[in-house]
Amino acid sequence: MNEKATLPAAVLWDMDGTLIDSEPYWIEAEIELAARFGIAWTHEDGLTLVGNPLTVSAQVMIDRGVDLPPGDIIDYLLTRVTARVRERTPWQDDARDLLDAVVSAGIPCALVTMSYAMLADAFVSRAPDAFAVVVSGDQVTHGKPHPEPYLVAAERLGVPIDRCVAIEDSPAGVGSAHASGAATIGVRRLAPIEARPGLTRVRSLAGLDVAALGRLVDGDVIDELGADS
Repeated sequence: MNEKATLPAAVLWDMDGTLIDSEPYWIEAEIELAARFGIAWTHEDGLTLVGNPLTVSAQVMIDRGVDLPPGDIIDYLLTRVTARVRERTPWQDDARDLLDAVVSAGIPCALVTMSYAMLADAFVSRAPDAFAVVVSGDQVTHGKPHPEPYLVAAERLGVPIDRCVAIEDSPAGVGSAHASGAATIGVRRLAPIEARPGLTRVRSLAGLDVAALGRLVDGDVIDELGADS
C-alpha cells in the first residue's frame, strides 16, 4: 500500500448481518416465541425487524399478539441468540477478511450494534483484539436509524465521524450511519438497500481493501447495485 494513501480514522462495524450471519438465529427465536402464543410468525416477518432496536422489535411482536412485557421478549430473544452465537459464531467471510485487513493496518474499530451487551460481548470474545469500542443497543438513548450510536462510537474512539467508514447491511443501520456523517457502506445481505446521495452500496465486501476505504473517506462512492437495491 502507498505510504501516502489516506486511511480512515476508524472503521465502525454493525454486527448482526454485517459481520456475522446471525439474522437466521433471530428469526428462529422469534418464530419459537410467537408459536408459544399460537401466532404464525414467518421468515418474512423476521426480515421486517432486521436492524431495528430491540424495543421496536418487541413492540411489533406484542402488537401481533405475544402477551409478554417488552423486557421479557427482549430477554428471551437475546438469551436464545447469544447461546447460538456462543455455540457457533457464523462469520460472514467477506467481512472477516476485511476486518482482519483493517486491524492489521492499525486502524481502530468499533462495534456498533442494536443487540444488547450480552450478545455483543459474546461476539467480541471471539475477536478480542479487533474492537477498541463497543456501542450496544442498551447503551444509547436513540437506536438506529437515529445517528446517535455511530456518533457515540466516534466520540469514544476520539475521532471525527466524517473521517470514519461505517459498514451496515440493514435499512435502519444504513440510515443511522449515513445520518451520522460517516462514509457509509451498505452491503446487500437480506434486506434491500435504497440509494442515497453519497452512499456506497456493494454486493459483497470482498472487493474492498484498506485503500478503498480511504478513498471512500475522501469522497469516492461505489454503487454496485444500481436499480437493483
